[in-house]
Amino acid sequence: MRTLEITDVLWQADAAGHRVPVVQSEAVAVLSRLGQRRAARIVARLPSDSGGALDPGYVDDLMIRVHGEMDRLSERLRFARRVAGVLGPLVTRARAMAHGRAVRVVDVGCGTGHVVRWLAATSALGPSVDLVGIDVNAALVGAASRLACRDGLRCQFMQADGFAPGGVIEDGPRTVVISSGLLHHLPAEELSRFFGSQARLGVAAFAHWDIAPGLWSTLGAWVLLRARMREQVCRHDGLVSARRAYPGSTLLRAARAGAPEYGLRIPRESRWQARGLDVLRPIVGISAGLPRA
Repeated sequence: MRTLEITDVLWQADAAGHRVPVVQSEAVAVLSRLGQRRAARIVARLPSDSGGALDPGYVDDLMIRVHGEMDRLSERLRFARRVAGVLGPLVTRARAMAHGRAVRVVDVGCGTGHVVRWLAATSALGPSVDLVGIDVNAALVGAASRLACRDGLRCQFMQADGFAPGGVIEDGPRTVVISSGLLHHLPAEELSRFFGSQARLGVAAFAHWDIAPGLWSTLGAWVLLRARMREQVCRHDGLVSARRAYPGSTLLRAARAGAPEYGLRIPRESRWQARGLDVLRPIVGISAGLPRA
């Protein structure tokens, strides 16, 4: 079993997407069996109710704080601006397939919606773009919606499975799907299915950012997390994320298996990755039917 992040065991849902209680002793036992003693100690110190389940209100607040710290780190890395640089040409090309309707950009696993909110605030993708963030965690979706409402932004957040039939990606040819920091949460055997879901829906393009594994990303994660993160969960999970991220070759193989009709590209990786901004890089897939710019 792969090394877990603490947030992997704090929030669980059933097959219908409904939240289920997390028994603290069971979560601690899972982490202990994997040899993750520090993570087990952190979870053991979290508040629980009389039945031994982790306090859901505390967990929700913790998840929002964790994502808030991640958002601040993203701002420092100018991540949303880099996302816009990749998406701009894709959205321009997708407009030709939208037949006068808005191009839809869907952020899967959006968390508190940092990227979607930045795109909405800056209008970086131009006119006639619907910005939608989806996440399975209702607390994160609620936080994203409140922040967008506070700033008067034109974007939408919802708790949903983006790839369900009849779901938010209702018109694939005019939709661009994105994510950030999602891929390393998926088991290796599910990667091709993830890319295949987008191919079945016929999306115009996808761009999924994740950590490029290597010496720089691991060392850089340790330094940044120690310097910038206040939450112990953030410090632990950020380093684990860097260690369990997939190399580009693995992502390309999975994408080719799941979405063979898409043109795929990923920035060239290096062992050292001298530029800190390169720690997050996308795998981009473009539909064969997408008009050239």
